[in-house]
Amino acid sequence: MMEAAAAPDALLSGACVLFTLCMFSTGLSDLRHMQTTRSVNNIQFLPFLTTDVNNLSWLSYGLLKGDKTLIVVNSVGALLQTLYIVTYLRYCPRKAKIIQTKSTQCLSFSLTVATLLASASWTLYGLHLRDLYIMVPNIPGILTSLVRLGLFWQYPQVQEKNYSLLQT
Repeated sequence: MMEAAAAPDALLSGACVLFTLCMFSTGLSDLRHMQTTRSVNNIQFLPFLTTDVNNLSWLSYGLLKGDKTLIVVNSVGALLQTLYIVTYLRYCPRKAKIIQTKSTQCLSFSLTVATLLASASWTLYGLHLRDLYIMVPNIPGILTSLVRLGLFWQYPQVQEKNYSLLQT
């Protein structure tokens, strides 16, 4: 009977790891863009910072709980997010300018979709384990992703010619 329950656990754990690592890897195109252009044009810093803090928090919890899924995924995430932050700071201009527009150009569609999938899978994982500490913190990720998807629907992105080659 124990083996029958292990298969869904492994499948859900694997989905959490896969979707979360995909979410973390969406920053690789931004990393490549920053290194190629030696600038941070159209790239937001806050998602890197908040995700890194989130990874370090979840890594601590995973270590306390002894949950290998949480430990592996958040170790990789913290490493990648720290790399993105260091690269961003390297190419960041001294004076940041904030321009209010009705454009989703500065939002990452792939990050939004990946965050939705990762947050939903972690919420299901927490629900399955009956662990509110895993489930509850991921609900805002679902909600904010849905809001961002609404913004993409309302304000479609227009690709810049010089940046579209980097979006492969």
